[in-house]
Amino acid sequence: MKFLRFAQRAANPHAEEPRSGVSKRAVRLCAAFALTMSAPVAAQDITPPGYAVPALKSVGPGTPAKELFGRVEKPSQGREESIGFYSNGCMAGAKALPLSGATWQVMRPSRNRYYGRTKLVSFIQRISKKVAANTSWPGLLIGDMSQPRGGPMLKGHASHQIGLDVDVWLRPMPTAEMNMQAREQIMSTNLVAENRTDLNAYYTKNTLQIIKIFATDPEVERVLINPAIKRRLCMDAGNDRAWLQKVRPVWGHDYHTSGSAARAATPRARARRTSCPATAAARRSTGGSRPAACSRARPRFRRSPRRRSRSPRCRPPAPRC
Repeated sequence: MKFLRFAQRAANPHAEEPRSGVSKRAVRLCAAFALTMSAPVAAQDITPPGYAVPALKSVGPGTPAKELFGRVEKPSQGREESIGFYSNGCMAGAKALPLSGATWQVMRPSRNRYYGRTKLVSFIQRISKKVAANTSWPGLLIGDMSQPRGGPMLKGHASHQIGLDVDVWLRPMPTAEMNMQAREQIMSTNLVAENRTDLNAYYTKNTLQIIKIFATDPEVERVLINPAIKRRLCMDAGNDRAWLQKVRPVWGHDYHTSGSAARAATPRARARRTSCPATAAARRSTGGSRPAACSRARPRFRRSPRRRSRSPRCRPPAPRC
């Protein structure tokens, strides 16, 4: 029911806010280091100057949730809470990450995706200082976090819906503060070579150190990177390899890394059961059938059948990693 209520409030920001309790769920800091597979797609899309998402002509039971959440401009004023699951939920009482700090700068601010739980905002501020202190990078370029009220996005991520994910570009932050126009147009750097197996000259010791800083942080549950980068990390990590367990190879992360904090620390049994608000009304109007546009918000935890993964396993340097 809560999921539906937040979807409706996305369309009507002036509606009365819910009185919800603060979620005790640990932060899932999804450090998605900006890397894409074949082309700089969602992670680096450039928004044309002056572009605005067109308003919806009408809202009904069949309106996809992403059309509602993707148009909300401000967070709710209720208590802070993550509702649902990382790839199927929403968020109350979100906090905005300041667009600029001494050791971070937000990229693509026109997307309005720089909101998250307080833990996530504090984590970015803290980890960026640690990166600046332990590497030659002045700071971090921050990509997508969550929308003002979380929820599904018009394009791009399937996750990032409950304020516990953050994308981090694999490009050093400039020493000078960039203007808003530059943040909308500048591109990240692709570390993956043309053969899609090796890395190019943009990969340095700083790259390994930064990913290690994320992976060894107790608040981070996992770090998502391109398989070619994971393969290289396996070769360069040396004897200290325990942190590599948090680094997960995922296609489509050539220009950024995606980090998730403490998702594993949340027992699956604790996952909040939520439902789409439009379901009940839609069922009454359709004679009991479930509308296709209103998907189940309750997460499914069925295990997929085991199969051989093409992702490189972490092992000592060898001809095949």
